[in-house]
Amino acid sequence: MKRWSNALAAVLLSLTGSGLAQAADPIKIGSFLTVTGPASFLGDPELKTLQMYVDDLNAQGGIKGSKIELIHYDTGGNAKDAVNFVKRLIKNDKVDLLIGGTTTGDTMAVIPDVEKEGIPFISLAGAVEIVEPVKKWVFKTPHSDRMAAAKIFEDLRKRGLSEIALITGDGGFDKSGRAQILKLAPDYGMTLVADEFYGNKDTDMTTQLTKIRSSGAQAIINFGLGQAPAIVTKNIKQLGIALPLYQSHGVASKTFIDLAGDAAEGVRLPAAALVVAEQLPDADPQKPILLAYKNQYEAKHGPVSTFGGHAYDGLLIAVEAIKRAGAADKAKLRDEIESTKGFIGTAGVFNMTPQDHMGLNLDAFKLVEIRKGAWKIVE
Repeated sequence: MKRWSNALAAVLLSLTGSGLAQAADPIKIGSFLTVTGPASFLGDPELKTLQMYVDDLNAQGGIKGSKIELIHYDTGGNAKDAVNFVKRLIKNDKVDLLIGGTTTGDTMAVIPDVEKEGIPFISLAGAVEIVEPVKKWVFKTPHSDRMAAAKIFEDLRKRGLSEIALITGDGGFDKSGRAQILKLAPDYGMTLVADEFYGNKDTDMTTQLTKIRSSGAQAIINFGLGQAPAIVTKNIKQLGIALPLYQSHGVASKTFIDLAGDAAEGVRLPAAALVVAEQLPDADPQKPILLAYKNQYEAKHGPVSTFGGHAYDGLLIAVEAIKRAGAADKAKLRDEIESTKGFIGTAGVFNMTPQDHMGLNLDAFKLVEIRKGAWKIVE
């Protein structure tokens, strides 16, 4: 434990040791997250992570004497509220940058204001459309839905399965994920034999799954987040459907396993290495970072999730960019975020460019399977 704590301390100390001039004014980070509502299991660990590391950095003197002030608003997953909060953060709170947007819907809704006002924004949401096409002021830390689709298809191809049933919800993440599944399927030799939908507030999906059962599918992909994927998983078991089930990275938290119960056994999904940190080889450069974050978070808040990890990555990428910029100047900060290279985070090693505002490749994803209520790497 001490080894990993020391590793994290070294990371944080390096972030505070820049040539940034002494400044009495705090560096203001604006955050808008879904801490309540159906997607609270995503936003809650994100906020706890931001608060935890802002406190750590400030306890060490901030960034060369400038303390960090975190200003947060809870959107509850309401895109209209997200827009209003971002306007408030920019115009009233005068923040230097934004970290947030738990959901794709919240993130996409605020992008016009972010681009208009010219403020660096690191999103914590998954859809590839957030950064493709590239927006000047917008970045993201989670793996994209396109990467998730590719990782799932790679595994299906290895298993010799090509007849696929897809079921998705009505949220922004779900719709974007479905679009990527449809787009990439031909490249991997996949044929969709069923394409079913549900509302993310629905409590039973047996009608759609009954259609899937008679479709001739060899496997099922459910692309979604929130509680709905757990309901789909339980309904599949209740109907006695024995097909392999794949979920998206939108359910990569212990909350999904708890909600789905024993129905989650055997479910596969792409996820950040954080959920299987202990299973990585000791030579993996991510391992000390992952275990340091995991141990510190779990000591304070309980089981870690990849979603809190996205906030860790966003915050520390921003802090390193501020250090390199020498000030919280928005234009310089934007340029430095875009030039992030070799940053080892919980999602992988980030290498951003003017053409890539995420900076992760497919190797950053691990394919995992739920076995006896725990995540296991699929070899």
